[in-house]
Amino acid sequence: MSKNGNYPPGWDEERVRRVLEHYERQTDGEAVAEDEAAFESTTNTAMQVPVDLVPKIREMIAKRRRTA
Repeated sequence: MSKNGNYPPGWDEERVRRVLEHYERQTDGEAVAEDEAAFESTTNTAMQVPVDLVPKIREMIAKRRRTA
């Protein structure tokens, strides 16, 4: 956790603590189920892309979110 309080927009120390608590309490089975559910989504996908393209892809996603 950041010592200086620099969090992404919309995040604060409390939110970070809640996320950490969620994952620390998960059983292995719950973690697997969560991972598998992510790959069954009909609105999102997971794919491998070259690392050097990641910044451009993030930029495209941010632009899409701003116009949505």
